[in-house]
Amino acid sequence: MIPELLAPAGNMEKLETALRYGADAVYCGVERFSLRALAGNLTMAELSSGCELAHSLGKRLYLTLNAYLRPDEEHDARQLLQELLTIPVDAYILADPGMLSLVRQIDPEREVHLSTQANTTSAAAAHFWQSQGVKRLNLARELSLNEITEIRANAEVELEVFVHGAMCMAYSGRCLLSAGLSGRSANRGTCSHPCRWQYSLQEEARPGEYLPIEEDDRGTYIFNSRDLCLIDHLPELIGAGVDSLKIEGRMKSLYYVAAVTRAYRAALDAWRDNPDNFRSDPQWRRELDAVSHRPYGTGFLFDNDRAFVHAEDSLYSRDCDFVGIVRAAAAGLWLVEGRNRIRSGDRLEIIGPGMRQAEVVFTEAFEIHGGKVETVQPNAMVHMPLPEGTQPGDLLRRWHAPAA
Repeated sequence: MIPELLAPAGNMEKLETALRYGADAVYCGVERFSLRALAGNLTMAELSSGCELAHSLGKRLYLTLNAYLRPDEEHDARQLLQELLTIPVDAYILADPGMLSLVRQIDPEREVHLSTQANTTSAAAAHFWQSQGVKRLNLARELSLNEITEIRANAEVELEVFVHGAMCMAYSGRCLLSAGLSGRSANRGTCSHPCRWQYSLQEEARPGEYLPIEEDDRGTYIFNSRDLCLIDHLPELIGAGVDSLKIEGRMKSLYYVAAVTRAYRAALDAWRDNPDNFRSDPQWRRELDAVSHRPYGTGFLFDNDRAFVHAEDSLYSRDCDFVGIVRAAAAGLWLVEGRNRIRSGDRLEIIGPGMRQAEVVFTEAFEIHGGKVETVQPNAMVHMPLPEGTQPGDLLRRWHAPAA
């Protein structure tokens, strides 16, 4: 059986994009208790609309409520759960036993999934959470493939694992570094990512004289993790009995959601169609290289902890720029919303679901009221000619070097 592909939905537009580009389910948050306070998040009205859209497509929507409650938050949590009673989300994603207790009191029939924040690392823990009515566990990211396989063999609960996105240096993301250094708590959804900062030593009697911790004049990045990328290892995860493959990134861009989701969708469909002869397509990795990311690694999947750390720098790599969204057909042209500057002569690639893509050289566009322009500015709405087969919701990007 092919696993579910679960994609992030930081706001309503990203939710629509994830579903369109191949996600079987999306996960999102509302304003409180979701551990992504700086994501766009959804209003209650948008959450209801998101459920309606997902269900109309035969897909699912999970609501993240995985913050740990403080004493003064129980009243607000109860109030929120009361408001959610009439909204048909398919499951709550929880970490705190206290929040689980409130859900069982207020909304006992709602399906519950356990967040990776709960650090589930064994079949014994899986049995415990299953006894509490939890249907699915998002396993701790620190587990190896062998450990995932062992838990699957000894537990009946559904298993979910992250397959792509940013990793945290702290155990299952439970970190105090940001709270201590910037006053923004990762455990309250406002991480400032100080693990990515450049560190060096300064001796008290020598102010301004900085000493690198390692023999490197740029400093040290011993806290810096690689980004997770398991697209080449989906058969192993499927063989281990994983039920859902999760993409990280509620705070990532709409373009990230589209590009990563469509690549993993293509990979899963390729396995479904020919599991015995599955081969990783270089086009999938090209797609993942086209989004902003740190160097990729396999995390802890193969018992190699050093594969998780990237000590050279904390820079992001990105092979292309996201420059526009196709909004609608417009009298033989297409209405395009600019997201980055497009200049005459730029070679653009149009991407859509199903790994559909085409190229066009941009020469000119037309303002809404008819004036011709040779440069499209960010946030501008213009009409432009695009290749046959273009559809609303397609994205435009410009490679930094000619596309392979």
